[in-house]
Amino acid sequence: MDVLNALMQGFALAITPANLMWAFVGCVLGTAVGVLPGIGPAVAVAMLLPITAKVEITASMIFFAGIYYGAMYGGSTTSILLNTPGETASMVTAMEGNKMAKSGRAGAALATAAIGSFVAGTIATVIVTLFAPVVADFAVKLGPPEYFMLMVLAFTTVSAVLGKSALRGMTALLIGLAVGCIGLDQISGQARYTFGIGELMDGIEIVLVAVGLFAVAEVLYAGMYEGRVVEQQNALSKVYMTKDEWKRSIPAWLRGTAIGTPFGCIPAGGTEIPTFLSYAMEKKLAKGKNKDEFGTTGAIEGVAGPEASNNATVTAALIPLLTLGIPTSNTTAILLGAFQNYGIQPGPQLFTTSAALVWALIASLYIGNVMLLILNLPLVKLWVKLLKIPKPQLYAGILIFATVGAYGMRQSAFDLVLLYGIGLLGVLMRRFDFPTAPVVVGMILGPLAEAQMRNAVSIGEGSFLVFLQRPMSLALLIVVLAVLIVPRVMRARANRGMIKA
Repeated sequence: MDVLNALMQGFALAITPANLMWAFVGCVLGTAVGVLPGIGPAVAVAMLLPITAKVEITASMIFFAGIYYGAMYGGSTTSILLNTPGETASMVTAMEGNKMAKSGRAGAALATAAIGSFVAGTIATVIVTLFAPVVADFAVKLGPPEYFMLMVLAFTTVSAVLGKSALRGMTALLIGLAVGCIGLDQISGQARYTFGIGELMDGIEIVLVAVGLFAVAEVLYAGMYEGRVVEQQNALSKVYMTKDEWKRSIPAWLRGTAIGTPFGCIPAGGTEIPTFLSYAMEKKLAKGKNKDEFGTTGAIEGVAGPEASNNATVTAALIPLLTLGIPTSNTTAILLGAFQNYGIQPGPQLFTTSAALVWALIASLYIGNVMLLILNLPLVKLWVKLLKIPKPQLYAGILIFATVGAYGMRQSAFDLVLLYGIGLLGVLMRRFDFPTAPVVVGMILGPLAEAQMRNAVSIGEGSFLVFLQRPMSLALLIVVLAVLIVPRVMRARANRGMIKA
């Protein structure tokens, strides 16, 4: 009953005209971001962080959440019509959706993607509503040793899962940890790594790092390395599904939701794995002529399942973000930075210290899902027209937004030099396949982890054995080691099996 009352209070705040307007703008912008290939929600949120710095925090977070899950809806449009995923989560949708479009069933593919996204997003939001407070109540009982190990788990999962390799991920994380150390030490007050530059005494703004690594680096990388691609668009048929297509889609939506939700809840990161698992399951369960459609004319289950799965994953990912402060993707890492930009640290205390904000945000997920369903089905032709925006003008607009926003924070020319320096670092990281999210996570959580480690060692009277003496911190340490070791053991076994074969 307490959860229901809190949710009702959240709805009361979320349905105010101002917050509804921000939710709507976020959903529209998120869908547009999903439609436009190459511009993901992480880039959009990073670019808009400085612009929304003066906006009230509840409205701002509702806005960013709309962009976050709106992009998942929009990504299916280009995947189906152009075979060009707007987001990596939509890669699997392109496999069957584009074949359906080529065989004259683009409307049915778009309909099952939109409705499946709505169904999965709503179910996952119910799970967030019911289980996020339970996780927060449990986590609030943790002490400094457990908090520190929890942050080590966040470092490990983000660097190991989001990178092409654990080494690259760890390298990116160390860069973030080093950047987080710049400025005055929290306890001694000594200046660290400032090189005598006064502007660095307060540290580097997380907004500058986010905008530089995602928005500026994206534009510079596109200009330097990506060539011009001629895209062929399939004809758009009427957006509806037949009775048989409904019958085939509903079980696929539910199965996709069941696969995607756990991947969002645990700090394992990414939507690619659950979407591929969903696709593999639908292909395995298909029978007769339905099975023959996979890879040929396009099977509707191959669109319905993965689309439901990726939307369930991104919604459920708010549980570890809000309750533990652990991001599981590029976008949730940027959202973590957005919270911190307002002086709020997601974690176990969030449901106590900022209850109104959290429940308004959760309530906005229900509202946003309805908005996105209304926006996606009737306005598909409008979203497709966005693809006619020339890339040079589009990227120039992003660069202008990023520059003006970064300069507007402190009116500092030094910030602009720093912004483009970070942007060039982001280009190098993309060029050599280093993930960027661990940099943001390391920068945000690094100082917090340092403080918790010092507190934990003080509790242990100077001994690091305190992390082994407390059951929960020991359990978290075992999980960290499992994340690092188990995938390598499984890969080694698989390679041995291939060699023997």
